[in-house]
Amino acid sequence: MSEIAPRIQTPYLVAEDELDRSLRPRRLEEFVGQETLREQLAVAIEAATARGEALDHLLLAGPPGLGKTSLAQIVAAELDVPFVQTAGPALERKGDIAAFLTALEPRSVFFVDEIHRLPRTLEETFYPAMEDHRLPITVGQGAGARVVTLELPPFTLVGATTRTGLLTTPLRDRFGIQARLEPYAEGELATIVRRSAGILEIELDEDGASAIAARSRGTPRVANRLLKRVRDFAEVRMEGVVTAHAAQAALEMLEVDARGLDRLDREILYAICVKFDGGPVGLSTLAIAVGEEQDTIEDVYEPYLLKEGLIKRTPRGRAATPAAFAHLGLDPPESGGPSLF
Repeated sequence: MSEIAPRIQTPYLVAEDELDRSLRPRRLEEFVGQETLREQLAVAIEAATARGEALDHLLLAGPPGLGKTSLAQIVAAELDVPFVQTAGPALERKGDIAAFLTALEPRSVFFVDEIHRLPRTLEETFYPAMEDHRLPITVGQGAGARVVTLELPPFTLVGATTRTGLLTTPLRDRFGIQARLEPYAEGELATIVRRSAGILEIELDEDGASAIAARSRGTPRVANRLLKRVRDFAEVRMEGVVTAHAAQAALEMLEVDARGLDRLDREILYAICVKFDGGPVGLSTLAIAVGEEQDTIEDVYEPYLLKEGLIKRTPRGRAATPAAFAHLGLDPPESGGPSLF
């Protein structure tokens, strides 16, 4: 298996990671939102458990931060089986995949994050493993090479992806359960914020939870991140209680506006509206203009801007909507070009 350089963490980052893990729900009953998916998984898990079989392979798709990793861990916990985790970019050779698969215990959950970034040359290695629990391995080279087939225990492959379209059809079709996680409603996010506040022992009132939820972009990960930063602000500048006033003051300091847009969101909108006269502008050009990677814009920022109706995709690139100009306090192009009021 290829070696991956360990990530060096400061004590602060280690503490943050531990906090993030502590906030993850551990059972389906603790998982807030995604009601249809939760019901589907509950039925599938109960049926697989009753038959003593491995759960069918599961593909979880959706924007970052919606709970794909948490759901994968919950599936393993509900099945009471081992959970093994890796990521698509970490699998560089067939031997990497073989090392993971041959070490699995029966019915284990094998979680591959960012499975769309799995090298195409390695996808075929998963096909017989997923369908027949077999792994053909070529031993030797040249005329003396021979194929040895390894028997694998039944297992569940859980793949997580933010970009389903990058998965090949043969790989995607081998997942018996396919689900897409959708952004959360404000009420669901407020419930998540209250639960997290209880775990972190943060004094939080209802209006404070609602204020954080309203600016969380429909994403639990963002909600928990904002809660921790608002807690810091409330402890230092306020009386330690996260009220609506404390939340609003903290989020303004963090440059998160009333619609949940942060500084880079607004820079993207400003670049399209002002630098490129409302667009359309190509993604690569936009990425250079704001100093950010194309994948980050496309996977992290663009989905929310599209959902909010602030930008739109066209055959020639990204373009701003009238709502984007209004949000920035600019005149739209048809009013004589974008200029400040």
